[in-house]
Amino acid sequence: MEERRSCYCRNNGFLLQLVLLFFFLLLFLDVPMVATAAPSSAPLNSTQVSIMKDLSALVTARWNTSDSNPCRWDGVNCSSSSSLSFVTNLTLSGYGLSNSTIFSHLCDLDTLQSLDLSKNSFANSVQQFFTSSCSMKAVLRSLNLSSNLIAIPLGDFSGFPLLEVLDLSFNSFSGGVSTQFNSLPKLRSLNFSSNNLVGDVPTSMVLSLEELVLSSNKFSGSIPKALFNYQNLTMLDLSQNNLNGGVPDEFLKLPKLRTLLLSGNVLSGNIPVSVSNVASLSRFAANQNNFTGFIPSGITKNVKMLDLSYNNLGGVIPSDILSPVGLETVDLTRNMFEGHIPSNLSSTLYRLRLGYNSLNGTIPDTIGDALALAYLELDSNQLMGSIPFDLGKCKKLSLLNLASNKFQGRLPDAIGNLDKLVVLKLQMNNLDGPIPSLLSDLANLSTLNLSHNSFIGEIPREISKLSKLSVLNLQGNKISGSIPDSISLLPSLIELSLGNNSLNGTIPMMPTKLSTVLDLSHNHLSGSIPSNIGLLNDLEVLDLSYNDLSGEVPESLVNMQSLTQLVLSYNHLSGSIPIFPRHVELNYTGNPGLQNGIENNENAPTGGKRSAHGILVIIFAIAGALGGLCLLTAIVTISYSKRIYRVEDEGTSTEEVVARIINGHLITMNSIHASAIDFSKAMEAVSNQSNIFLKTRFCTYYKAVMPNGSTYSVKRLNYSDKILQIGSQGKVGHELEVLGKLSNSNVMVPLAYVVTEDNAYIIYEYVHKGTVFDFLHAGRSDVLDWPSRYSIAFGLAQGLTFLHGCTQPVLLLDLSTSTIHLKSMNEPQIGDVELYKIVDTLKSSGSLSTIAGTVGYIPPEYAYTMRLTMAGNVYSFGVILLELLTGKPSVSDGIELAKWALSLSGSPDQREQILDTTVSRTSAAVHRQMLSVLNIALACVVLSPDARPKMRSVLRMLFNAK
Repeated sequence: MEERRSCYCRNNGFLLQLVLLFFFLLLFLDVPMVATAAPSSAPLNSTQVSIMKDLSALVTARWNTSDSNPCRWDGVNCSSSSSLSFVTNLTLSGYGLSNSTIFSHLCDLDTLQSLDLSKNSFANSVQQFFTSSCSMKAVLRSLNLSSNLIAIPLGDFSGFPLLEVLDLSFNSFSGGVSTQFNSLPKLRSLNFSSNNLVGDVPTSMVLSLEELVLSSNKFSGSIPKALFNYQNLTMLDLSQNNLNGGVPDEFLKLPKLRTLLLSGNVLSGNIPVSVSNVASLSRFAANQNNFTGFIPSGITKNVKMLDLSYNNLGGVIPSDILSPVGLETVDLTRNMFEGHIPSNLSSTLYRLRLGYNSLNGTIPDTIGDALALAYLELDSNQLMGSIPFDLGKCKKLSLLNLASNKFQGRLPDAIGNLDKLVVLKLQMNNLDGPIPSLLSDLANLSTLNLSHNSFIGEIPREISKLSKLSVLNLQGNKISGSIPDSISLLPSLIELSLGNNSLNGTIPMMPTKLSTVLDLSHNHLSGSIPSNIGLLNDLEVLDLSYNDLSGEVPESLVNMQSLTQLVLSYNHLSGSIPIFPRHVELNYTGNPGLQNGIENNENAPTGGKRSAHGILVIIFAIAGALGGLCLLTAIVTISYSKRIYRVEDEGTSTEEVVARIINGHLITMNSIHASAIDFSKAMEAVSNQSNIFLKTRFCTYYKAVMPNGSTYSVKRLNYSDKILQIGSQGKVGHELEVLGKLSNSNVMVPLAYVVTEDNAYIIYEYVHKGTVFDFLHAGRSDVLDWPSRYSIAFGLAQGLTFLHGCTQPVLLLDLSTSTIHLKSMNEPQIGDVELYKIVDTLKSSGSLSTIAGTVGYIPPEYAYTMRLTMAGNVYSFGVILLELLTGKPSVSDGIELAKWALSLSGSPDQREQILDTTVSRTSAAVHRQMLSVLNIALACVVLSPDARPKMRSVLRMLFNAK
């Protein structure tokens, strides 16, 4: 020990001498030192001052150039040499740059070592920069041109001899990769993710390469063995390509590898055994491939994050896979594993996903050892026995999904200890006994699904304590007694399903926030339908069928502005049915004493269910009589959108006093709009309700004609809603100013805004031909042929890619066919982009799913993640793609379109059933393209957010869909 300590001290002394010698040489030889984050105090070289001033004239968006020393400008770092400074690092990411003139100035910065121009719009103007002579290129070490819409063939990089880091990701570079990088002897990191590169995986880079990221391209063929010559690789990302064949079992040749991503290819064969023995490897993802065979033993000995989901792996899960200390996530979803869940569980395990396999046996009693476990998904297996009491020791659990198994017995009281639980899914099991009142202790619970079990007894009255509960599903049990009055005290509840039980008594007051489904069908409820149900303005589906209800149908139900489906069949109702809006699907069969309120109308349906065809006959007849497609558009727009309120109910003759303008502000720099927009005329338009042409959940749209004859849309934010009270209207103005600087033809960009005492109004160009929902689901789908539908999908993808690519990504709170406006039959515009910035989700009643999105478009993870994400927007986009492909709405007969499509995605024959045959059969070319787009849609709506492609990849895939 003493000898080792002595050696250690001698070595440290020697190192100290080397460090002192190094600094002495720097001072003696006057070598410039790399600057830290703090700007240099020495003045900048006069030549470079002039260059930077020329640059500042081109970079006007956000560059703070008020300081006389450019070294103190944002994104500028300088290094000192003697008494002067020189620019060495320049970051202009997301500045909205597109003028290629900037490169001529940059080329004169012959001391520049790092250049970041990512998230701009240079497009193909950079080609000359790559090919021309440039003194800066000779010294540049790091170049980032990612997210610039560049669509040129991959060229030569011989002009960058010192380049170490090259990031050209999220563009559209094309062609193959052969010897382009032979001339970069110092290259350490190469990122070509999300481009259009084809051919084989390149192996022509310098062997000292450390990071190779080629994900989301079109590379094909097998993984070359020559790739294993790069012994310094720490990251290898080949995910989301078209690679096939087996993976060479030679990973021991990459001793420094930390991250290995092979996801989203067509790789087959066995998982390489050598992966288990790379000591440095901490993340390995090979999900969404065709791997077969067994999992190699010891694979998590070093790997901390393992994802092998969506493959064809089988056999028994290795007994040691869940036990290593330091293990964080294991995802084996949708494979063919059999046998038991391993009993040795690491205390550091954070996420365990084993759903959709063929596992049997019980949950091991050692589950309580996984103290860090936050996400446990064991759904859709053949697990049996009781739910172990020790599960209550996993105090960090946020999501527990044990659905679709064979669990039996009672719920253990220990479940009540999981006070961080947000989602509890136990449906489709054989659980019995009463529902424990201890569930009311789960203060953070948002989703509780106990459906299709054998629970008995009454609904616990204590359930009203769950203030964050948004989904309660108890259908398909043996629950008796009355519905507790305390159910009305659930402030966040948006879905209540109590059907197929033995409930009796009358229907109590319901929670006012119910907005998706109220299902009380197949019970023994009696008495009349309470008129206060009509207060549920946001409810979309109301099912009271198969009960013993009597009396008349309350007139108040007509006021339910979002109602799309009302099922009253097989009760003892009598009297006349009120006249509901045309978009409400009504079923009242099995009530002999019930008369249709429109029975004297010759176009009324003859059965108990109103037909969409009959409704369309009425609309077309009126439109023909009154003359014009414009009226037809207005009628369909007003009547059919799930989220659009009836305008005619408010009256069209009543004019309000013009609101006093506190502040009218122009955002646009376009002189045509600036001279045309008159704020007083805009306020006159919104004072007359006859100008309303669209109402959505948060907004009302008015048509305003300006003095020069130009027409604009004026959108009123429904400011009275508490969730829009974000502190001050000034903040709304600031966010609109930022959004107004966006420029994309597929995004509704605000031109101006008006603030009054009570509301905020936003002014846009008037381009509204209707929403996508109107044309797909309001009897006008024949207008949209496949080329139009494809153009809508592509334009929408362009707009969403643009929004996600902003420096601060713009996320959409409600992305659905009802919020996509059409400028023409093939030109979509995304609306309501400002809601993400001005809606305060913390004031929404505690659950994001209460306000985020329309039913059918809401990604499943929103129920427990409580935050908007780009992956969530991709899910909603995937649903829209499915609507364009199928012609079906996002929800039909209570079944979500995405879930239905995924259930039929297993084989080519079943996939054919998904397509709208009236469109797909028009030609072989259309059929092929629709199948290609279907594959994209299914990838967007997969359950795992991590498995969904990014929007830029989706856009590229749509572009190449054939």
